[in-house]
Amino acid sequence: MIPIAIAPYLIGGAVSAALVIAAGGGWAIARRRRVNRIETAEEAADAAHAQLRDFAVAGAVVGADGLGALAIADDGRVAAVKRIGKRIAVREVTWRTVRATQEGILVETGDRAIGAVMLARVDVLDIRRLAPSVRV
Repeated sequence: MIPIAIAPYLIGGAVSAALVIAAGGGWAIARRRRVNRIETAEEAADAAHAQLRDFAVAGAVVGADGLGALAIADDGRVAAVKRIGKRIAVREVTWRTVRATQEGILVETGDRAIGAVMLARVDVLDIRRLAPSVRV
C-alpha cells in the first residue's frame, strides 16, 4: 500500500512523463511531415556541377513546389535534380525523357532511386530560355 502523502507525487510524475512523451511524438511527426525543397536554381546548379563530371551548368530551373529541378549544361546535356530526404540526387538524362504535361515538365529518369521528376508549373518556354540552341 502506498502512503497517502506519496500518491500525489506519483500521479504528477506519471502525468509529466505522459506529456513529455506526447510532445516528443508530436515533434517527430511534425519534423517528418516537413517537405524538403530545392530552394533556388543556384542550389540545383551547384548540385549538378558537383555530382556530374564535366557538367558546366549554363542554367537551371526549379519547379514551383521545389520538389524537382532541371539543370542544363553548356554543351546541351541535361540533368534531373530531385531532393531525397536531406540530400540532393542528380542524374544525367537524355532530352527524349523530358516532356511537357499540363502540370509542368516531367522527366522520366529510369532510375528507381529517383523515379520521375516533376517540375510543377514549368513550361517549354522556360526550358528554351535556358538552352536556346537545344531543341526540346
